[in-house]
Amino acid sequence: MLTSPHNSQPLRRLFSLALTLIVGACSSPPSEQRYGMSNDTAPDSAPTLAHLENPVPRYEAYSRQGNRDYTVRGKNYQVWRDIKEHETTGNASWYGKKFHGHLTSNGEIYDMYSLSAAHKNLPLPSYVEVTNLSNDKSVIVRVNDRGPFHQERIIDLSFAAAYKLDMLKSGTAKVKIKLLKFDNTDSNAERAFIDGKQYYVQLVASKNTEVISQHRSQLDAAGLSTVLITENGWQKLRVGPYYDVLSAENTLLKMQQSQYKDAYIINRKAK
Repeated sequence: MLTSPHNSQPLRRLFSLALTLIVGACSSPPSEQRYGMSNDTAPDSAPTLAHLENPVPRYEAYSRQGNRDYTVRGKNYQVWRDIKEHETTGNASWYGKKFHGHLTSNGEIYDMYSLSAAHKNLPLPSYVEVTNLSNDKSVIVRVNDRGPFHQERIIDLSFAAAYKLDMLKSGTAKVKIKLLKFDNTDSNAERAFIDGKQYYVQLVASKNTEVISQHRSQLDAAGLSTVLITENGWQKLRVGPYYDVLSAENTLLKMQQSQYKDAYIINRKAK
């Protein structure tokens, strides 16, 4: 429908007002829009983190999300998709409450109490060992996010990782980072890295040998590798060994969803 010049004036004013509102919203600080707070802080009260163990580095296929080259604040960043080795030194920082519970670049939920990190170029996910050069403390983190977008910093650590490196108070620290890289078929390197640790899933313990034998026969028929441990008259039936925690946890979940509700993981040193 045609509009007369007289009637178009209010429409132009309305369009101009809408455009102003849109531009104003886009120019607001992204942190305030997305995260609800402008400045990052430590949690008000953190749980005990001393018990946290390093994640076991393993092969993971690169995620579909977060592995494209990208631009931040007018600067272009390239993802190192085919990288095999990487070791460098520089400054590390950490991020906490502001980002806790929000999506990472990998499409996961950032948990400041897990051992994770952000890197500008490494493929997602990756595993790196980070060493605080001022105190020689080290931690292994899983890289699942992008950042820090600060010229003089090479990695942004989770609150828990910063705790492990004793750098929470300083905020930043001079660190060395080393990429821990495993191929899909490189199980020997993976086993060597975890220093001979073996994980078992204990399913049932009983002094009735017939009961244990029945369980073991069922598990063998299902193609599961079983181990029988006898201690003080008790027979303990376990599935394993596994050489990384994730595989053991996957089996544990399946067992708990079947008849082994009280199953749990045993961590033993390989002989």
